[in-house]
Amino acid sequence: MQGLNEALDHAKGKETGAIVHKVKVPAVDVAAIRASTGLSQSAFARSIGVAKGTLLNWEQGRRHPTGPAQVLLAMIAKKPSLVSELLR
Repeated sequence: MQGLNEALDHAKGKETGAIVHKVKVPAVDVAAIRASTGLSQSAFARSIGVAKGTLLNWEQGRRHPTGPAQVLLAMIAKKPSLVSELLR
């Protein structure tokens, strides 16, 4: 119960002594990342588990990847072969 109360207090902005880890994920250029893999839009979308429409929105700047998608794309930016290596 103590952990729950601490989490609630932290959410309210109260000082709890909890250790907070913040991770900064870099902004990503989705079109450039996809191009570095050599995959078509359809194939790249399938390889990362998103709809082709979602990928198009990211590439055209109408939407931006967030959360796990942003992290995955940042990883692929550093190593374009990552998805194909892991999902063989």
